[in-house]
Amino acid sequence: MRQNPSFAMTDVGELRRLVDQNPWVTLVSDTADGLVASHYAVMLDPSRDDLTIVGHVGKPDDLIHGLGERELLVVVQGPHGYISPSWYGSVSSGPVASVPTWNFVSAHLTGVPEILDTDENLRVLDALVDRFESRMPEPRGMWQPPNDPAFIERLERGTVGFRLTPTRVVAKRKLSQNRPGDVVETIIAELSEGGAHPNPPLAAEMRRARDAQAAAAKSVGTSATADQRSGGDPS
Repeated sequence: MRQNPSFAMTDVGELRRLVDQNPWVTLVSDTADGLVASHYAVMLDPSRDDLTIVGHVGKPDDLIHGLGERELLVVVQGPHGYISPSWYGSVSSGPVASVPTWNFVSAHLTGVPEILDTDENLRVLDALVDRFESRMPEPRGMWQPPNDPAFIERLERGTVGFRLTPTRVVAKRKLSQNRPGDVVETIIAELSEGGAHPNPPLAAEMRRARDAQAAAAKSVGTSATADQRSGGDPS
């Protein structure tokens, strides 16, 4: 993924939030037969505070990917959507020369996964079920009847659990940070309302990026002022 310093996403807390809120990922491997891709749900390893993820694949995807033998690319796709050039003009300037674009938040996590043993795979499967089932009015856990131990054991034998601690992370938050503030507000409003391309999740990400950008600028300004008062060189 081509990186741009203006759009780089490096904060671990923000990256963990991205993974946590977008658990349906794409797994990509480079094999002797060419590139292969699969789609599975993952979750952050609850015992860690970094970007380590845990999950599973169904057999024979473990063999197709060579799971545990080579690097695995995990693509995490956050909110994304169409941005019309008609949203770029400001009240003062009117329409400006521009073309459509696509705003998005995405992360690529790369590493060699560790294969889980049976007991740990069962714990991860159980945790993954609970992660989503807990929102139900009457949650049904993996071990809850009519599921019995024999059924769960058969289920586990058809899967291969893994843990991946990324050794390389490339993440991008392209959310119109290079546009003037009034244009950003227009785009957020268009995405928030029931227009031609409503996209509230993307609008929320843009607000978050806008606020982070403003906070960073304020911090730099405060630091420069303090340096000047102390006789230091703000450069």
